[in-house]
This record gives sequence, C-alpha cells and structure tokens, in this order.
Amino acid sequence: MELTDKRVAILAEDNYQELELWYPLLRLREAGADVTVVGSGRKEQFTSGKGYPVTADISANEAEVDDFDAVIVPGGFAPDRMRRVKDMTSFVRDMDAEGKVVAAICHAGWVLVSAGILPGRTATCVSAIVDDVKNAGATYVDEEVVVDRNLITSRTPPDLPAFCREIIRALT
Repeated sequence: MELTDKRVAILAEDNYQELELWYPLLRLREAGADVTVVGSGRKEQFTSGKGYPVTADISANEAEVDDFDAVIVPGGFAPDRMRRVKDMTSFVRDMDAEGKVVAAICHAGWVLVSAGILPGRTATCVSAIVDDVKNAGATYVDEEVVVDRNLITSRTPPDLPAFCREIIRALT
C-alpha cells in the first residue's frame, strides 16, 4: 500500500481502450491510491470501444489540480474526443505545469498534443500517431515506456506493466 496518500485522476470518454483505463485504475487502487474517474462532462457513464462501461466520479470542469498527484490518459479513440474538451486539455496542461505526473498511453498522445506539453519532450505512443507527436515538437522513441521528467508515455496494452510500474515509481 505504498500509495495510500496519493490521488490520481484517470480521464474517461467514449471509445476508451478497456485495458488502458481499467488496468491502471485497478493497479493503482491495489497500491493504495485514491483513483478518481474524470469524465468529459458530456454524460456520467462512458463505454469502451467494446461497450464496457465506466462511470465518472466527477467531470473535468470539477477537477482541481491541487486535488491530484497524477493524471492518466488512456488510449483507444477516446483521446480524439477528450482533446476537444477544453477542461480536459487545460487540466492536463496545468498538471504538467505543476510538475505532477502526467501519464499517457496509445492514442492518448493526442491529448498531450492538444494540451501543448510536448515541445522539447521525449515520448512514445501508438504507431498511428507518431507523426502527430513529432509535429507537436516531441522526440519520438519506440520503447515500452518513456519517462521525461514528470511525463510518462507508453505505446499499447502489452506495455501496461511497465507503464504502471513507472507511474507508481514516480508517485513514491
């Protein structure tokens, strides 16, 4: 229970990738963290690409940077919706500005692009958005997990063990 004093936000929108939301959520709860699902505000319950539901605890306009130690952005195609929600991109940008852990996997790099936090950073992502990440000013590397200061990025579900290990390491 090494994370009993840590609060983590995990963003949610429709078409999220099941493992990329649920694996970190459950792994961090197992480690003792208080994990809050932060929805876009469009509705209360969101479904994965395969129809698996998750209920938001709060909406992005209620999320306060001072209340969290980390934010996790899961992939799937949900990030394409998330990046259009100013409250979500502002929350990610403000978490980064405060030096708090910002973790993104797969297509979640789109949220980092829209939040404007990639220039000068090193990151990884799913191969489909490599050009977006590079064009946003990041140095792309093809590795299971990349840590650049407070930014933690991974590619796809098989990278989740390394992704969560680095999130936990950053929070301890």
